[in-house]
Amino acid sequence: MDEARRPKKTWLNIFLFVITCLSAFIVGLSWSVNYTFSEDLVLNPQSLPPPQVFIDPRILSLSVVYAAVLIGILLGHEMGHYLTCRYYRIEATLPFFIPAPTLIGTLGAFIKIQSPITRKKQLFDIGISGPLVGFVLSLPVLVYGLSLSKVVPSLPREDTLVFGEPLLLKFIGGLLFRDLPPNSDLFIHPVGFAGWVGILVTAFNLFPVGQLDGGHVAYALIGPKSKPLAKFFLAGFFIMGIFFWVGWIVWALAILLLGLKHPRVIDETEELSLRRRALGAVVVAIFILSFIPAPIKGYSAIELVRQWGF
Repeated sequence: MDEARRPKKTWLNIFLFVITCLSAFIVGLSWSVNYTFSEDLVLNPQSLPPPQVFIDPRILSLSVVYAAVLIGILLGHEMGHYLTCRYYRIEATLPFFIPAPTLIGTLGAFIKIQSPITRKKQLFDIGISGPLVGFVLSLPVLVYGLSLSKVVPSLPREDTLVFGEPLLLKFIGGLLFRDLPPNSDLFIHPVGFAGWVGILVTAFNLFPVGQLDGGHVAYALIGPKSKPLAKFFLAGFFIMGIFFWVGWIVWALAILLLGLKHPRVIDETEELSLRRRALGAVVVAIFILSFIPAPIKGYSAIELVRQWGF
């Protein structure tokens, strides 16, 4: 049978999807407990909820919603890439999800493009479609989740994780919580946290580096000139890892492992349309609004070294 016509095996995609849904649900239990019992945590940060709360219908339903919203955003992002590939008759796999016991319950998802991308407009459209879909899905989720979030007295920083705020979240939060009292914190609703993750994933993917979505877009816009730009941002990852969040160093090492080199297209002189260039400016604005220098505060390389007593 012709290789191109051979039926594709999707069992692995389905298996990883189901396991990732489960891992996101399990992680969602903790976020749901923290949100539901936030007032008790404020009074006694060291208190632990009784084990039976994890079978409380309120907690279970919130966890299901968190997992469904998060997986929906990630799936929308990857299907944006996949359907654009299908439009251009470029072979690509269905999304592979990565289950993991992280703070969000997954390491994300990806598709594998199996045939060459020959035109700049194809490269641009495939690269930009995922972040655009992910952002459009994340924005209303973030707004709705923030509207359900709770204002509580400030917790001791050593007793809680403090997440960074992109410009977009600061703007929306400023509109929703104009009269936020001093010495107070926002306990974000699990749906809002899923939206925050979606915004963060969008920013991660829009860096103009290597095989990231932003790398595809940058190469389509400026061709081989994007390589020095990629090196600049890669150096920036290491600097941000030292001063803001050590995870940037891990991200930089992963990118180095995948490689900074971008495959060439057939016609390097092809000019993108004005509409696509305008969309390029839009994703730059989305990146600026979504970028978080320290997604988790207090975990820069410098701060970790101090905590370890060096």
